[in-house]
Amino acid sequence: MTTPAVRPRSRTPRGAARPDRRQAILLAAEKLFAEQGYHAVSLRQIAAEAEVPLALVGYYFGAKHELFHAAFERWSPTIDARLALLREATTDRKRPTLRRIVQAFVDPVLALRASAEGEYYAMLVARELAYRTPDADRVLAEYFDPMAHAFIDALHTLRPDVPRAQVAWAYQFAMGALLHHIMDHRVQRLSHGENAPHDPAAAPLLIDFMTAGIDAALKAPLSQR
Repeated sequence: MTTPAVRPRSRTPRGAARPDRRQAILLAAEKLFAEQGYHAVSLRQIAAEAEVPLALVGYYFGAKHELFHAAFERWSPTIDARLALLREATTDRKRPTLRRIVQAFVDPVLALRASAEGEYYAMLVARELAYRTPDADRVLAEYFDPMAHAFIDALHTLRPDVPRAQVAWAYQFAMGALLHHIMDHRVQRLSHGENAPHDPAAAPLLIDFMTAGIDAALKAPLSQR
């Protein structure tokens, strides 16, 4: 009796690229969270978007809130970049200017939004900051509140005669302009097609607008107005 030949299992050739399924899950999560919001997205949807088995999402990340956290952890170097620019702006031999502080806050975000790699993450941050929910707020507080305090402190150093609480208002108003620019598409319609949504070319105009707004808000303490 002849023993049938056993076919060897097919293997990925040595050196051939294998799909990074963990990375695919992260990218799918960023995209769906950015488009629909944290609560509207299920792990099953993320698995389908990433084209992986549902069990693999749990294997790599655990529960949905842990996957959400991992998406922010992956991009934490962008926060470090903004803080590094802030340090440069505030430790210059010349007196730090308000515009340089605003540039440190804005430029890395706009660069991220314009990149193919960071587009959905930038949209995710903007969405969750604008529509805060308790689950998302814990992650946002962990990653973004320390940076916000650093920028508010820098602005307060420039205008020490104004209460820090008033500086916090100015920061939040400026943040609103930045978030709107990242998410907005209506400007194309309002400009009769002349303006592209979140166009990087509009960055100087946005920075001028935010700088002037913060400057106006901090001209004098509210008690003297």
